[in-house]
Amino acid sequence: MGRRVMLWNMLGAWISVLMLAACSSTDLARQASAKAAADAYITGDYKIGSEDILEIIVWKNPDLTKVVSVRPDGKISLPLIGDVEAEGLTVAQLKKALEARLKEYKETPNVAVVVKEVNSYGVYVLGEVVKPGRYQLKTYTTVLQAISTAGGFTMYAAKNKIFVLRKSSNTGAEIRINVSYNDIVSGEDSSKNILLVPGDTVVVP
Repeated sequence: MGRRVMLWNMLGAWISVLMLAACSSTDLARQASAKAAADAYITGDYKIGSEDILEIIVWKNPDLTKVVSVRPDGKISLPLIGDVEAEGLTVAQLKKALEARLKEYKETPNVAVVVKEVNSYGVYVLGEVVKPGRYQLKTYTTVLQAISTAGGFTMYAAKNKIFVLRKSSNTGAEIRINVSYNDIVSGEDSSKNILLVPGDTVVVP
């Protein structure tokens, strides 16, 4: 009987080890995914996003020169050519796309694109912070910086159970990225102070 109990205890211990290893592996995969998304966002020139205000200037065509807002579906609307995908493109890429569309109507169109307002870098900070809500950011921001912008923690905040909800750029599914405040401030794992990307939700339980 005693031997059987010992075997069951050993089996339980091994299962616990395997579950911890699986959880650790999942967390590492999520951290890698978070870093990849942030790297893609900040690498190279600014990527146009939803709600950004753009000025489209078509040389010698004042009727086609417009100030437009990027719609929630990521498109802009212009006279003559209609809807054009803008979200995720750089200014140079959008200029090239517009000139290609306008070639159907003009021989050598010359287009300039100016970002007049950056409104797409918005994140949500919810839960046990002083001022929960949506925040319009103007510069690249980490988890702790976003929490500071929201007034910091309340006295009830579970600082080591913070998580970030982020939509996967590949599948569109929402992933959860765990963040430990103590690991960050102690220097044990500062990589968990991830850079936020547009649409992220920071939750402080």
